[in-house]
Amino acid sequence: MTDASIAPAWRRFTAIVYDALAVVAIVMVVGLLTQFATGGHLVDDTGQLLAWWYQPLQGLVVGAYFLASWMRGGQTLGMRPWRIRVTGNQGQPVSGKRGMVRLVVAALPLALLTIYPLVSLKTALLAPLAGWAVLLLPAFFDRRRRAIHDMVAGTEIRSLPT
Repeated sequence: MTDASIAPAWRRFTAIVYDALAVVAIVMVVGLLTQFATGGHLVDDTGQLLAWWYQPLQGLVVGAYFLASWMRGGQTLGMRPWRIRVTGNQGQPVSGKRGMVRLVVAALPLALLTIYPLVSLKTALLAPLAGWAVLLLPAFFDRRRRAIHDMVAGTEIRSLPT
């Protein structure tokens, strides 16, 4: 591994923006299919969610998108245009175990949404963003440009040859 093969942090962050758009599309499709499956009775007249399984389903589908992308070629849709790939520390493909560890650690900030009953909706929605900023901050300083979830999982983001 050469330091030249390590992707610059800015590429990772631009890929995150692209992947956020992919996640929104996934969530919308799952929501539409769920509305069809429940006959349009996913929420009641007051906006309360009627299906306890809806949010876990959304999480599973989005998680499966990332895990499958990392394990099958090492690239999400957002990583492709920026020519970057997730690999193991030695450049090997991401295994199921490494991918799952990376996914779980990267998703931890979502647990901050549970503060909603205690704080405003705006604060509850900003809390995971702050958590992801903390996870990604080391990518600016680490020699191998790894975020915390990469350090824990033993993965890194590499540039593809041009």
